[in-house]
Amino acid sequence: MELDLNTLSLRELKDLQVRVNRAVVTYEDRRKKEALAELEDKARQLGFSLNELLSGQPQRATRARTGGGAAKFANPLNPAETWTGRGRKPKWFTEALAMGQTPDEMAVPEA
Repeated sequence: MELDLNTLSLRELKDLQVRVNRAVVTYEDRRKKEALAELEDKARQLGFSLNELLSGQPQRATRARTGGGAAKFANPLNPAETWTGRGRKPKWFTEALAMGQTPDEMAVPEA
């Protein structure tokens, strides 16, 4: 397919340029995905994951994270809202402090 660029208007040339750029990008993306799939398949055949091979470290089993620990504070207005005392203070905690409550008053009794 021979295209005579000299017969195209400026608008047609710019449109063609956009389409060519888009085709180049999608072509590269497709090729990368195909290469990645090939590498993952080969690693799996050898008994490894691709991440394991790339990091140089054997993958360890991940453990499920449990909650952040036992609740230490409870919202006096809604005891279902609790906080472990770690991380950001919840809004209800800071509001209760601003209203004059102490952390000891919001503490959850230890079982």
